[in-house]
Amino acid sequence: MPGESQIPIASAAMLAPKRFATSLALFYGAVFTLVGAQMPFFPVWLRAVGIDASWIGVIAAVPAVTRFTVLPFIAGLAEKRGSLHSALIVTAFMTALGFAAVGTQHQAILVFLAYAVTACVWTPIVPLTDAYALRGVVRYGLNYGPLRLWGSAAFVVGALACGLLVEVIEARQLIWVIAALAAIGAVVSLGLKPLDNPKPHPAALHGATALLRDGGFLVIILSSALIQGSHAAFYTFSSITWQLAGFGGLTIAALWVLGVLAEIVVFALSPRFTWPPSALVVIGALCAMLRWLLTAQEPSAVLLAAVQLLHGFSFGLTQLGTMGLLVRQVPLHTMARGQGYLAACSGIVGGGASILSGVIYARYGQGVYYVMAVMALSGAILMWSARRLLLEPRSADQPHNSASGG
Repeated sequence: MPGESQIPIASAAMLAPKRFATSLALFYGAVFTLVGAQMPFFPVWLRAVGIDASWIGVIAAVPAVTRFTVLPFIAGLAEKRGSLHSALIVTAFMTALGFAAVGTQHQAILVFLAYAVTACVWTPIVPLTDAYALRGVVRYGLNYGPLRLWGSAAFVVGALACGLLVEVIEARQLIWVIAALAAIGAVVSLGLKPLDNPKPHPAALHGATALLRDGGFLVIILSSALIQGSHAAFYTFSSITWQLAGFGGLTIAALWVLGVLAEIVVFALSPRFTWPPSALVVIGALCAMLRWLLTAQEPSAVLLAAVQLLHGFSFGLTQLGTMGLLVRQVPLHTMARGQGYLAACSGIVGGGASILSGVIYARYGQGVYYVMAVMALSGAILMWSARRLLLEPRSADQPHNSASGG
């Protein structure tokens, strides 16, 4: 009899990781389907409603600004209340309402204001989801990369779907596609599984405030911000540039998809990587520098397609390395706050890069990518020079795990 009673318990224990992974994969998918539509085509919608390049640069910088103003507060609040699960549901529903509100505005200042409010609840979703994912990685012994790749795959779906729609609907209607995808994400968030709140180790009770005094942590977030922030000009102006060059909506979407397909491959193979996370970040930075130097040359469509494949390294390897470093450097009970600080630093750097890229692009066009290349190189130099600070795990309340695949 005792043996029989253990069977359902064992089965439930085996099913829990699968249920967590499935619900997380679906939510990552919903979140990044929205990103896949918004990132390439929101600037196209802005231009279609008559907003000029300078204003587009400013509006595009809004999410980055909220990352270092509102986002850390929301991450800290979610951590304090001990419910990442509830925070994700609330922000997902408010995001859907926000994008619907943005769609009702066409004047630059009104779009800016509506988008600013929306960004306050939208930008915390990815950092909170990553914090939720890393807790699950530790809790269930999973790999971060294979979980995260579903977000990348969904980005492809969002970009292709919007690219196809550009051919059959007016660009002025794209905002409603974006709003509808946000609403789908809100519904999917209801399927997320709650996680037990980690209990901090006595030695790590002050980990939240100690993070900003940890030189290794500061290196991680600043180097990541520089490398990922170097994508600002691409995210803001690539679709506009390609549209002006005569590329159709489907071609634009396909170019975005090529980069994300490379990213998916990197995430899928990540469990086999044996390099330390700091090395992944450095390699990602150098690939980003090469990517922007080539893009600045205004390459042909064929070469541009090849350049887009570097996204798997410039973004993918940097993301994997950063998450791998954070899960070793940051106590698990302060992971949401750590993700908030990372997003805040990325917001400061990325927001500045976005605004600057708008000014430079308006005057020098593709020459803006030389500035992006310098940013990426700076991130590589910083990580390489400070790598000895990151050799040992610093978290006092969590074991090693496979967040970076290594």
